[in-house]
Amino acid sequence: MKNKALYMPALFCLCMISCVSPREDDEKILLYMRSQDAYGAGRFNEVISLLKGETKFTPALIIRGKAEYLSGDLSSAEKTLSMALDLKPNDVECMIFLARVYREKGEADEAQKLLDKILGENSMDIRALRLAAELAFDRGVSGEAAASMLLDRAVEASAESALVFLDRARLRWVRGNFEAALDDLSRARVLLPGDSPVIRAVDTLESLIKELGS
Repeated sequence: MKNKALYMPALFCLCMISCVSPREDDEKILLYMRSQDAYGAGRFNEVISLLKGETKFTPALIIRGKAEYLSGDLSSAEKTLSMALDLKPNDVECMIFLARVYREKGEADEAQKLLDKILGENSMDIRALRLAAELAFDRGVSGEAAASMLLDRAVEASAESALVFLDRARLRWVRGNFEAALDDLSRARVLLPGDSPVIRAVDTLESLIKELGS
């Protein structure tokens, strides 16, 4: 009887746990799905509010960190994305956005460490290559060669990425290589749908190059 008296409360607790945990998981997933919709619509403060209490669900932490970054709260974004990275150390999306946070904060070395980790695993990761090129370009003239090399590699990784061609066109324009810059813009234009907002950036840069190069 004594053993039975000890067993029954334990069984009751186990049943309670098994009943509560699925509901908690369902609520987390529901909040995450709602936050995805809000994020896609650009309602970043809503994303942050929906997920403010989350500490363990990595996808939710990442999207909250991204929303914090895009809303300009770099301190919170760094804390949230670092928390997510502790839970999932090799998450590329998390590392990319944390590297962006570090860049915005002027901590280029920390950003570069994360990008080096990504590129060490996948030397042709386009997002990492583009961000690494931006970091190199931030160094001024001394980083232009490295930025050019990184963007060339990004083009090799995906000849279908219009944004890579646009990045390289900007760099080539700054370096005075107008003809090559216009060629990259032409290649970007072919890859973009006519209603793409990126087309406006292509048009603007093309007009500047033609005006200044004539």
